[in-house]
Amino acid sequence: MGKAKRADGPREGNASTPSLKIHVEEESSLSCAHAPPGHNGRKLSTYEELIRSLSDRVVEAQQPIRILDAIKWEDDVEHAFFAAGCRELPPVSRDYYLSRPLPFDPEQKRREFLSIERDIRRRLGKHNAAGQIMTRTCAEYRQVVDLLVNRGTPAFAALSERLYGGSADSFHAGDPTLADLGRMLSGSLDNLARDAQLVPDEPVLDAGEAMHVLSERLTGFFGDSAAVRIRLSDGIVADAAAGSDYIKLRRDARFTLRDIRLLEVHEGWVHLGTTLNGQNQPICTFLSKGPPSSTLTQEGLAVLTEVLSFASHPARVRRLAHRIQGVALAESGADFLDVYRFFQGAGYSPRESYQHCVRIFRGSLPAGCGPFTKDLCYSKGFVHLYNFMRLAVSRGQVRRLPLLFCGKTNLDDIQTLALLAEEGLLAPPRYLPPPFANLQALAAWLCYANFLPSFGISAKQEKKWSTG
Repeated sequence: MGKAKRADGPREGNASTPSLKIHVEEESSLSCAHAPPGHNGRKLSTYEELIRSLSDRVVEAQQPIRILDAIKWEDDVEHAFFAAGCRELPPVSRDYYLSRPLPFDPEQKRREFLSIERDIRRRLGKHNAAGQIMTRTCAEYRQVVDLLVNRGTPAFAALSERLYGGSADSFHAGDPTLADLGRMLSGSLDNLARDAQLVPDEPVLDAGEAMHVLSERLTGFFGDSAAVRIRLSDGIVADAAAGSDYIKLRRDARFTLRDIRLLEVHEGWVHLGTTLNGQNQPICTFLSKGPPSSTLTQEGLAVLTEVLSFASHPARVRRLAHRIQGVALAESGADFLDVYRFFQGAGYSPRESYQHCVRIFRGSLPAGCGPFTKDLCYSKGFVHLYNFMRLAVSRGQVRRLPLLFCGKTNLDDIQTLALLAEEGLLAPPRYLPPPFANLQALAAWLCYANFLPSFGISAKQEKKWSTG
């Protein structure tokens, strides 16, 4: 397996390589470990200390805001749904969320972000590169507060669309929408699903076994310089999720070796890697935490890296395509049962269908309020990142690609990130996924990728190559 690229050079694996720290523990909130104050072994200048202090305030202010924790449905909702034979809407109402108060005072948190935003403008000016990202982040977190305050109301879905996008979004004027992309992908993938050679593997590892296999894989990437923890949790919808310095595996989930490879790349190389790279920033510490606007880029990077490292597979892409369609159905007025039947009709088990639906309706209501649209970011982000990479190679700017791994970045900030790097305010990423660490090979592939759409398949070739 490829090694992570580090500032101090690649580390060769050997028998004495220590394994990652592993803890089996209940889910709890972890705080972000900030990078040491020095930058390249020197003391920060007064200007750098100012940016660092304002950046730290942004990080501290967002600390109690945990979007997925605040909108999740507990296990009792699932039990009630299946106890009713999957024929009744899950028992989630506005009161369900109100009985689970937020761990912060919303109005006080809004004022805190306004105060930080005001201080950034006063002390850095409105045109400062780092200040522009931080002020936008503060404004965005105020929207996140509004999102969480409006759990279980129609306003929740409207705010979700503002933060994460909607299925009717298009990539360019007149182009197909995200919903169109989901339908087109599903058509191709449904054909692949009938291929006996592409039948999904049977899960053979329980969560504890998967934890140890994943630990061995990630040791080769992070080495002993990062104390990454792998935890078992009962409180997540997905089979796995990445935190600040840990990966959570759902305690009752089972995994295939292909699943482990996907987790290694998606959660480990990208999500954990960008978090640790952000924590290693000596000045721009705000990159250690990602607001919703960074989700599109981070999930897009993760899916793109899956594909480039050959960790993805048709069943994985099919799930992402079906989630787009599920969100689109909910946006058009379908309730939880309608979307549940859609997933069952696509061949998912009752438990899988329920989990897909929960991802779409969490924070909202099972009917009448619209969806939580975060699941659109995976495919939309992939397309945006792929197009950016093609543009970068055509303009001789491939060197900018690693900037996206400096922390929880936003593709729209790429020029600002490049300026911060030129000013010496941005440290290069310590951990880079192998496909992006090898810019020579990546650039060569992108050169061909830029021209492939111009060379279609003729009718004669299609007839000659077709096998069915």
